[in-house]
Amino acid sequence: MASVRCNGVVFADIQAIALDKDGTIADVAQFLRTLGHTRSRLLEAQVPGVQDPLLMAFGLQGSRVDAAGLLAVGTRRENEIAAAAYVAERGHSWYAAREITRAAFQAADQALPRKAEHTPPFPGMVDWLRSLTNAGIQLALVSADTTANVDDFVECYDLGSLFAIAQGADNLPAKPDPAPLLSVCQALDIAPAVTLVIGDAEGDAVMARAAGAAGTIGVTWGWSPPALLEQPDCVVAHWHAINVIVP
Repeated sequence: MASVRCNGVVFADIQAIALDKDGTIADVAQFLRTLGHTRSRLLEAQVPGVQDPLLMAFGLQGSRVDAAGLLAVGTRRENEIAAAAYVAERGHSWYAAREITRAAFQAADQALPRKAEHTPPFPGMVDWLRSLTNAGIQLALVSADTTANVDDFVECYDLGSLFAIAQGADNLPAKPDPAPLLSVCQALDIAPAVTLVIGDAEGDAVMARAAGAAGTIGVTWGWSPPALLEQPDCVVAHWHAINVIVP
């Protein structure tokens, strides 16, 4: 089995690597900024007074997207529930607030271009992923995005041959719950202890630790300014710092 070295830290006997999508593989900051502003603007049109609080809740400050904020790391459902709470605070029943929010989110989807086309892999990322598979490591995509968006991303960039499994957050508890990683390990028929997690958020590290993974590499290349990561075993600013050692 291969080992993975990162800034002096060596993870031995690695069979698989589970990678986050948005901010780790896919360049999403600009798209998320537009998405958050569109959702909040559409909700403001129906519920005056919610736009500014929603932007703050989403983690949007001017042109900046908070790498640890709700929009960057939360699932679609978590974003909908959070937004619906602000709508309810303006005097709507909880049922009405959820329906208003769901309709606004769907309208935002229709108003924006296809996400996959506007969230490409970072330059050089696909070649690096290919080098991991060539070293005999299985790759899994473990995302907080919807399964439909995950599948579309894989199809759009012809990544099906690189990922043994690509998983969205529709049918499992969201990170940092260990369920997403345990599900991947079960599908690949491997133990978490031989699986390394690479991601751009604290939730990736917490999930990995709870599942008993080999460790976590935190990455900061996807955001400006980068996320402040404290939980991973090591933190890198470029994937070139992550090297596979084949016996």
